[in-house]
Amino acid sequence: MTDFNSPLERLHMVRIFLLFVFIAAAVAPGAAGAAADQGALLRKFLRKLAPADMNPNADRYGRIRTDIPAIPLLSKGETVGWAFLTSDFVSTTGYSGKPIHVVVAVDRDAMITGVRLVEHAEPIVLIGIPDSKIKALTERYKGLDLKVEAEAGGSGHDLEIISGATVTIIVIDDSIVRAGLKVARALGLGGLAPPVATGPVYELNTDDREVRTWAALSADGSVGRLTLDIGQINQAFRDSGDAKAAARPEPGDDSETFIDLQAALVSVPAIGLSLLGPAEYGNLQNNLADGDHAILVAGRGRYSFKGSGYVRGGLFDRIQVIQGDTSFRFRDKQHRRLGQIAAAGAPSFTELDLFTIPAGSGFDPTKPWRLQLLTQRAIGAIKKSFLTFDLAYRLPQSYLRDVAPAAGANVPAALIADDEAAAKTALWQRIWRDRAVEIVILVTALGVLTILFFFQLPLTRNETAVFWFRIGFLTFTLVWLGWYANAQLSVVNVLAVTNAVATDFSWDAFLIDPLVFILWFSLAASLIFWGRGVFCGWLCPFGALQELLNRIAKLCRIPQWTVPWPLHERLWPIKYMLFLGLFGLSLYSLPLAERFAEVEPFKTAIILKFQRAWPFVAFAVALLIVGLFVERFYCRYLCPLGAALAIPAKIRVFEWLNRYRECGNPCQRCAQECMVQAIHPDGHISPNECLYCMHCQVLYQDDQKCPVCIKKRKRYEAFLKSPPPGSRGATEAKPTVSSPS
Repeated sequence: MTDFNSPLERLHMVRIFLLFVFIAAAVAPGAAGAAADQGALLRKFLRKLAPADMNPNADRYGRIRTDIPAIPLLSKGETVGWAFLTSDFVSTTGYSGKPIHVVVAVDRDAMITGVRLVEHAEPIVLIGIPDSKIKALTERYKGLDLKVEAEAGGSGHDLEIISGATVTIIVIDDSIVRAGLKVARALGLGGLAPPVATGPVYELNTDDREVRTWAALSADGSVGRLTLDIGQINQAFRDSGDAKAAARPEPGDDSETFIDLQAALVSVPAIGLSLLGPAEYGNLQNNLADGDHAILVAGRGRYSFKGSGYVRGGLFDRIQVIQGDTSFRFRDKQHRRLGQIAAAGAPSFTELDLFTIPAGSGFDPTKPWRLQLLTQRAIGAIKKSFLTFDLAYRLPQSYLRDVAPAAGANVPAALIADDEAAAKTALWQRIWRDRAVEIVILVTALGVLTILFFFQLPLTRNETAVFWFRIGFLTFTLVWLGWYANAQLSVVNVLAVTNAVATDFSWDAFLIDPLVFILWFSLAASLIFWGRGVFCGWLCPFGALQELLNRIAKLCRIPQWTVPWPLHERLWPIKYMLFLGLFGLSLYSLPLAERFAEVEPFKTAIILKFQRAWPFVAFAVALLIVGLFVERFYCRYLCPLGAALAIPAKIRVFEWLNRYRECGNPCQRCAQECMVQAIHPDGHISPNECLYCMHCQVLYQDDQKCPVCIKKRKRYEAFLKSPPPGSRGATEAKPTVSSPS
């Protein structure tokens, strides 16, 4: 076994590890770009859809276009329409942080002829809303006239909402309309054409830093305003034709304010300095990246423009910024509360907030935009009716200056139909920026863990310190990594990667979730050095939940059952059989394999926090109850992810866990105390089962428990008690002196 106790040897291993990380990090972006194949996802989804599903007159698909990722729909060789994937043209990120994929078809007259929701990962749907209900609503967009939408700025239709899935439906609606308009304009369908710039081009006049009063800002339009009283909102719901909504009017006097909504573009220096004051404006500028913009939204009255439905990682579903065909909704990380307005004469507001519009959104501050407000009214126990109202905003000319005339200049094609690879790259880069703090926390935790593994002997000398460090790290893994960040790896990820490699692999699909991607990247590195135990023993939230509950069970004196070794050996293979079964099933049908992957309780216990149908909850709870008596029961015998990681763990290059020749013959101390019985009776450690808890390394140095260390200690103590060489000890025999006779 290699000696890793030498500082030079360990330093050499650290260099190898860092070199591996550097090479992989350098190669990954290049691989992402090389792997991106325009229209790959669209072709994948269309394999499961008949041409007639997209257009009743179509009998086959044509070849994908080279300019935009759209596939012609053919009828007897003649093109009757085009099919496309919304996520190839616009951002479709929902609550899950992953794209909602919808295939849409349009005909030559810019009419939508077919819509299919083909893939999503929205947790709200998994919890209780039937997937069929979401799909049925999506398919009702068939017949939507994109010419009308172009004239109405994307709001030429009634928005139908499913209670409990507001954000999901809004994202789907937004993506269908905006992507449809981009395709229709790019292809010239229904007389629509790419926008042409006919006037001068403007840029912000950043030299203007004059501080203005609230009255002046309101008068020139620097602050936009939308006001609705109770009489107006009641009349609007009556005019909507919804009898149930009209039958439940908002109580109160008709003149009472329902909402007074005001907004301003505070990233413009003069407006920002006036409304925020120099100090707060300086803070805003420090927090904005190049190309970012910010708006101030203020509200008062009975109705809240924020509501209380948004959560960590979620969207503000009551407001959105719309500019032309582009709309943008705000996540909680793009939001910050503001204490007060600095402008002289400003009224007081009950809600005062700053929202950031990222550079990648395509927002142009020099052009008109609108802040759309979604209002709602309960029409039943769980059903609601919705209406939208617009706050129109145009930056006053005094804040702009001419750049150059652009008469007749066509807007670049990239603004009409983004390249698939560029669009997906922009999407995942935006998500990574939004989750920068979480990424730093995770990378720091992985760094701490790496230091422990590289220098495990000196860092595992104190049993108490190791115990509490492990308890603390497992708590972090469960609470922060699992329940908060939802970064629970699954065998589904393994199956998806395998399926992607065999079909249309793209790095972008895996970069969408930064924490999961970082975990997989670190796991790949750790498999070479330490095997599967790094993840299974330290970074799996469900594993942490099992172990922490078992610790509590031991404190409560719940009896622990040690599985007899012959039975233990025969239970090991179950998880490998489960994994191989799922893997084989995934080769036939990945969605079917994902359904059978519910053998993992991760989604129930970690992602959805037990908010599922009772059979799923009962299964997860049953496993945890068994784990109270048999430590890490699920990890030992049933986990297909553990089995999947154990197979490549065979390639690990190094043996880091130190052992004595006496281990197993005759000493069995480590084997008896190993929490998952990963140590064979002959003393060797099974890397496929070891969770790298470090307890055996603690025992390896414990001169009170390890027989080898006890012998060393006793020899050392005896040495200290023995007299120095050449000295006369107390027990030394004295010479005999004979008396004279």
